[in-house]
Amino acid sequence: MSENIDELIEKERQEARNVCDTQGGTSKECAAAWDAVEELQAEAAHKKQQPAKSSFEVYCDNNPEAAECRVYDD
Repeated sequence: MSENIDELIEKERQEARNVCDTQGGTSKECAAAWDAVEELQAEAAHKKQQPAKSSFEVYCDNNPEAAECRVYDD
């Protein structure tokens, strides 16, 4: 995906405004268009809450067989 989430949100907002202008503010289409905006905003908020992985975590994701990445059960 070449666009970031903020650009997608803005595009969906514009689309929702257009739909509501043509279909009416109380139409099902208008409500659905704004629901799509809200879903993207929720996804953006969720991504901001996730902490970034450390370099070591990225290394272990890429090299799970490495000795330093092994996990032992007690």
